[in-house]
Amino acid sequence: MQGLELSKRFYEEYGRGMIADRFSRYEQVIAVGMAGEGSDCFGYDDELSRDHDFEAGFCLWIPDDLRRELEFPLSRAYDKLPKEYLGVKREKQSLWGRNRRGAMLTGDFYEQFTGQREGPETLMEWLHIPEYSLACAVNGAVFRDDLGEFSKIRKKLSDGYPEDVRLKKMAARAALMAQSGQYNYERCRKRGEYGAAAMALSEFVQNGLSMIFLLNRCYMPYYKWAFRASRELPVLSGTAKKLETLLTGGESREVSMGMIEAISGEIIGELKRQDLTGGSWDYLEPHGLELMGRIKDGQIRNLHLMEG
Repeated sequence: MQGLELSKRFYEEYGRGMIADRFSRYEQVIAVGMAGEGSDCFGYDDELSRDHDFEAGFCLWIPDDLRRELEFPLSRAYDKLPKEYLGVKREKQSLWGRNRRGAMLTGDFYEQFTGQREGPETLMEWLHIPEYSLACAVNGAVFRDDLGEFSKIRKKLSDGYPEDVRLKKMAARAALMAQSGQYNYERCRKRGEYGAAAMALSEFVQNGLSMIFLLNRCYMPYYKWAFRASRELPVLSGTAKKLETLLTGGESREVSMGMIEAISGEIIGELKRQDLTGGSWDYLEPHGLELMGRIKDGQIRNLHLMEG
């Protein structure tokens, strides 16, 4: 059984009754679910995942204005729930795994991942939030939210980047893919700078994968789950597989350059299908410039091509 199902069952068997019995006055304002950091929140956990920060726990999100009267007693009640459920023990968490489950303020949760207690408001705020943080903010599942406060912010984030921000990020990815893969990779190889060539290839793959998620209007998760998540995408999942092969295959320079150009061509083709560019260039950078030209907001449009 994976962590998300385990957590929901634990909540249904123990958490729901605890809230109803001890916090009936607040039952309608406590949102319950599991989201945030951890492979279990993405549904990617396996046997290897259980060696750290894995438990049959869940999150209890409460309105910010109830901090004084509810956060501490709810935390204590949660801590008194069974320490083991269906054979899974609630182990002591690592330094990085603390405070992932249990009672927390809604504002604290979203501030952790977006820098703002109700999520980003301005385009610049949206632009500078790491993609993996937004992926953490909207993953997992909400089991209950009668008030709807937590889910309202979650929906705003789940709807994806504002279009000007998406365009800016895609423009940056196009420019960085062109520079690292279509231009610098081969030049580094010719100079015998094989370490630099490997870094250029990695940069191309990282930006290419991010571009694919942007074309799907999804947030790319933390790097160790990015390829896993890409297999579930409806658009260009095959291209993402080629990026993985390019990174791990150890092909010759000639084969690698052919794959780089094939991947670039597939991304350009999708940009055209989404009516985001109309140019006939094989090189990605001018497509990035065309994407910049489609941005309506002046502040975003005037940023450096590679910013974002």
